[in-house]
Amino acid sequence: MKFTHSTLMAFVALLVLLVSCNQRKSEKTKDVTTDKPAAPVFVPGFDADSAYFYTGKQVSFGPRVPNSAAHKACASWLEGSLRRFTPHVTVQKAKLRASDGTILDASNLIASFNPDLRSRVLLCAHWDSRPWADHDPDPGNRRKPIPGANDGASGVGVLLEIARQMSLHNPTAGVDIVLFDAEDYGDHQETYNHSDNSWCLGAQHWAANPHVPGYSARFGILLDMVGAENASFTMEGTSMYFAPDIMRKVWNTAARLGYEGYFKTLKTGPLTDDHLYVNQIIGIPTIDIIDYNSNRDKGFFEHWHTVNDNMDNISRETLRAVGNTVLTVVYETK
Repeated sequence: MKFTHSTLMAFVALLVLLVSCNQRKSEKTKDVTTDKPAAPVFVPGFDADSAYFYTGKQVSFGPRVPNSAAHKACASWLEGSLRRFTPHVTVQKAKLRASDGTILDASNLIASFNPDLRSRVLLCAHWDSRPWADHDPDPGNRRKPIPGANDGASGVGVLLEIARQMSLHNPTAGVDIVLFDAEDYGDHQETYNHSDNSWCLGAQHWAANPHVPGYSARFGILLDMVGAENASFTMEGTSMYFAPDIMRKVWNTAARLGYEGYFKTLKTGPLTDDHLYVNQIIGIPTIDIIDYNSNRDKGFFEHWHTVNDNMDNISRETLRAVGNTVLTVVYETK
């Protein structure tokens, strides 16, 4: 295309006019969006040493297998700990039938903050430990219970520290912490008749019988295996199916805080965990922060369901990454 001189000058004049208008529009938009920035939200600091202590305390009771003395003692300690942080504590006792017919004396522990607020956030983890180390490399260990430092205790340790912080600095939203029992009593690896529904018995019971009739929350976050060094929290399939927006919100928060080395954007397959039943039964969009990477041999961390799931493998830095991320999400929720 050719331009005459007069046409070119007119075109240049038009360009100048458009640029000037766009600049004024841009400046007006800038004034609207930046002259009144949102007030910064206070987020208390997460004490990783405290979370580490709470994790180790649970392990010190021994394997928290339902119907055992260690299980009963740990339940009492957990209840007492939660009551130090809030008077609104409920112990939901239930007789739950395992897939092998064993009747389990189970206790879901619920601690509530700002119980009168309708806008609520659900935080959860399981506090029991697996009765069988069925993935142990030594066949002689595969009927022994696991210590459950990472698989169970780490998530509870993080939530206890979050509860402590909320007792000192009240969040804007209502928050319910639910510690599920009997999550890890699923079928033994050597059992041929595997049933996914043999897992997460406490969560299934709570979701069908919440501690408050008609209970609802805007969203939920489940913590499972959140303490191992160099943990890999991927975008797990069940979470992405039921609550993709919540998962992206949490992962974006983690990245903003500098924890993208832990919170990977890798999408992985769906897992059966407590959040599945919270989503399916009670309908609360809930994600799972879980150390899982399908590129690994077993998917989970090295000592998953072995007798070596002990405190030697718990990292304060991993606890801090998860704790700071979840605290920030909670305190930024109105």
